[in-house]
This record gives sequence, structure tokens and C-alpha cells, in this order.
Amino acid sequence: MMEPLATDDVRGLEPVHEHDSDTSVGAWTRRLVLFLRVMAGVSMLKGLYHWAQVCGVGVEPSQQFEYHSIAWQTATVFFAVLDLVAAVGLWLAAAWGAVIWLASVATMLAVQIFFPQVFDAGVLTGLFQGSMLAVYLWLALKSAQEQPA
Repeated sequence: MMEPLATDDVRGLEPVHEHDSDTSVGAWTRRLVLFLRVMAGVSMLKGLYHWAQVCGVGVEPSQQFEYHSIAWQTATVFFAVLDLVAAVGLWLAAAWGAVIWLASVATMLAVQIFFPQVFDAGVLTGLFQGSMLAVYLWLALKSAQEQPA
């Protein structure tokens, strides 16, 4: 019988350990990723809420999807898809996730400011969206400052 050859290729199959890498992640980057994960949860809830509106889950018979205006229907379907896609990207902390989320937040703010009759959303929703956008930009700047040049 032949014995298997011990090579360095076997080391390539060992599990990856979190603390083996030389690169360290700064505190602001960790905070940014935590914020992105929290916003992923919020986006997931918003997307599911919009899909519940589309499917008629938990709505009164007079408030079903087909009885709303075309503008409301279009915006609801748009945010139902966009928020869930943003949630996945934010959870992965991918650059495209932040871009989709920023597009969703900016669009929602624009709809609430310029077309308030579409969603009848209160000022509180707009303030929440705007403050989360400001927090994201602040964390992203702090995270970028701690990165080596």
C-alpha cells in the first residue's frame, strides 16, 4: 500500500479562523455594519408591510389594493420590491445594498414631500427616514476616516 503524500495543499483545506487575518476592522466600521444590519431589519419589515398591502393581509375590505389610486398602487409595489432587495444587500453589508437603500429612502422622502396625497404619511415617518439617512452618512464618513490611505 502506498501512503498518501503530505503536502502543503492540505493546509489550504483547514477552516478559516476569524482572528487569523492581519487586517483589523475599526470601531466605526463595526458600528456602520451594525447600523446596516439594523436598517436591513427595518427594510425587511417595510417591504413585508408593503407586500401585505398588495396581498390584502390585515386590511379592511374597503382598503384593498385595487380600490386605491394608481399612484398609490405603483408606489406600494415599487417599495415592496425595493425594500426587500435593500434588506438583503444591507444585511450582507454590500455596496449595492447601501445604494438600493439610499434610493429607497430618497424616493420615499420625495414621495412624502412632493406627493403627500399618495401615502398620507405623517411627518414622523419622514423625520425617521431623514434621520436614518443622516446617521448613515455620518457613520460612513467616520468609517472612511479610519481606513488607511
